[in-house]
Amino acid sequence: MAHCNTILSQILKLVPRHEFDTLAKHHHSGRRFRTASRWSQFVSLTMAQLSGRNSLRDIIDNMSAQAHRLYHLGSTKLSRSNLSRINKDKPYSLYEALFGKLLVRCQMIAPGHHFRFKNPLYSLDASTIDLCLSMFPWADFRTTKGAIKLHVGLNHKGYLPEFVTITEGKKHDVTVGRMLNFPKGSIVAIDKGYNDYAWYNTLTHKGIFFVTRLKSNAKHRIIDRRSILKGKGLTCDQTIEFSGSQTAKKCPIELRRIGYKDPQTGKHYVFLSNNFHLCAKTIADIYKARWQVELFFKWIKQNLKIKSFIGASKNAVMTQIWIALCVYLLLAFLKFQSKLDKSMQQILRLLQLNLFEKRALMTLLRGDPPNDKLPNVNQIALL
Repeated sequence: MAHCNTILSQILKLVPRHEFDTLAKHHHSGRRFRTASRWSQFVSLTMAQLSGRNSLRDIIDNMSAQAHRLYHLGSTKLSRSNLSRINKDKPYSLYEALFGKLLVRCQMIAPGHHFRFKNPLYSLDASTIDLCLSMFPWADFRTTKGAIKLHVGLNHKGYLPEFVTITEGKKHDVTVGRMLNFPKGSIVAIDKGYNDYAWYNTLTHKGIFFVTRLKSNAKHRIIDRRSILKGKGLTCDQTIEFSGSQTAKKCPIELRRIGYKDPQTGKHYVFLSNNFHLCAKTIADIYKARWQVELFFKWIKQNLKIKSFIGASKNAVMTQIWIALCVYLLLAFLKFQSKLDKSMQQILRLLQLNLFEKRALMTLLRGDPPNDKLPNVNQIALL
């Protein structure tokens, strides 16, 4: 009978151990723990994300129950105090770097976006994660409330979080937006929270297109009008320039103003863009597709552990969030490689129910009857 490793073991093989150890050596500070390694920390917290564990005790109890399988995971048994200390003291930058490695490999097999144009398409947004100020005093946000903010530039190629920044809750969205280096020729869909006329000018000079909503009080003059197709919901397609004294100085370029009435809701929207090549309806559809980044935030908050935390220090919180994002990429990789018509949530549920079962991972995802033959690791490894 052929030997099968557990589902969790096969998932962890997607992270090359030698590469992880190299990153761990680079992102190291302080003395080493004799009985606690960074790999054991990663195994424990990855298992916690995949199985929905909510506390240190819950994680340790679950790992203790599977102690006879830890050897095959390359991990050792951790005490609650050791896991707490390593979460607090060892730099979270290790998992931020691991996220970057996994992202590159996911991008290699990610499917393209559904639009006909070839430009890279991004949706940019931020989501606040509330924290109790008395337990997380470093996360100052308001007088009686703590928070951190997760900023994401979601690439529509595979809906991958390509740009991720985690800041204090007070950080303004557009401040982070200005720091992101989108590739030349890309299209970025942003909401009105990123309204910054000087930034619009900077993006244009960098060769980056944007699609946003125009503020109702923005003063402008119409330079040209284009004909629009009836029955598409379009109400206008104009070339404008800002006429306000301050906005004209900050953004002295011609832009495109597009009116669109949603036939389903009856709501009227006015979009602003520096793209004069795509048709007006496509511009409207790009902004509508910005909803994907909202769905991303909703998915990770509902399915991964980034709202309740197993440690109160900043390092412990950041460690948990970056590992959750790494787990998201592992799930995305499995979805891309399996080429199955299964949602991320369906894949996660399958893994949760079978995490310590000994059967072939791809067989499980395909829904085939259990068998004892394990596929070649090279078929599923990220290398």
